[in-house]
Amino acid sequence: MARRTKGRPVDGVLLVNKPQGISSNRALQQAKGIFFAQKAGHTGALDPLATGMLPVCFGEATKFSQFLLDTDKTYVVRAKLGERTTTSDADGEIVQTRAVNVCEADLREQVASFIGESDQYPSMYSALKYQGQPLYKYAREGIEVPRKCRRIHVYSLTLDEFDSERNEIQMTAHVSKGTYIRTIVDDLGELLGCGAHVIMLHRSKVGHYPAEKMVTLETLQQLLDDAKAKDIAPAEVLDPLLLPMDTAVQDLPSIELDEQQATAFAHGQTVVVTEPVAPVCAVRCKTRFLGVGERNQHGHLKAKRAVAINS
Repeated sequence: MARRTKGRPVDGVLLVNKPQGISSNRALQQAKGIFFAQKAGHTGALDPLATGMLPVCFGEATKFSQFLLDTDKTYVVRAKLGERTTTSDADGEIVQTRAVNVCEADLREQVASFIGESDQYPSMYSALKYQGQPLYKYAREGIEVPRKCRRIHVYSLTLDEFDSERNEIQMTAHVSKGTYIRTIVDDLGELLGCGAHVIMLHRSKVGHYPAEKMVTLETLQQLLDDAKAKDIAPAEVLDPLLLPMDTAVQDLPSIELDEQQATAFAHGQTVVVTEPVAPVCAVRCKTRFLGVGERNQHGHLKAKRAVAINS
């Protein structure tokens, strides 16, 4: 007997403005439930402390979530100087308190020193896995495990505010994938000789997605409740909030196929094209998004991720 699938087929990307105090997975499950979607996944977790842009992919869009994981991000971060914590943020325990003797000129100089490429060791309180378990689980048990440093790129890091009375700073960071803002703040505190930890973190941008396209879970729930009260199909008010699934691969080179080639691509066949093929590219036929293709050893096009034919 075939297993019944709960939910309805929904395809697209929703930009959830995650609230503080809940996990990214909980935000995902709430959005999935409100849309009554069969399938959903998020594209890069935010800590419970953090707020802001959490792209949620529904249905066929989940096939392209990796491309959003790999894109750069922009954050607004507020940090407390003079205190270092176990997690490098306000959710941890204070382990060291030091006097703050910092002038704005020195602060700006040290902030600027983070711009560019560098190696960063992920926090023990990150969601990266070691032997199948997230690092934060080991950290909560007081176990230190090996971590590989990763190459990161800080495209820009600006000091937006320095409150010397409260010993707080606010910065805007545009960074590559996999960059831990908590680690940058902790490292900055050590450079300043006073310690520091994150007290507020807001992700304002993922890739090219603008902040004004975000929607809160409260707004989604209100739209759902209003639709039910007015006897309107929830899809009529919720689905217009979805962005097309190909927005997840907007930064990739694009290639256009004719109808015959599109059919072959959709069925997993190699497509011979006359124009040069990028190593990885977005594939379209007229106004239809077909998926992501890649170049094979002969320079032809094959499917890497294809949209299901009936979608």
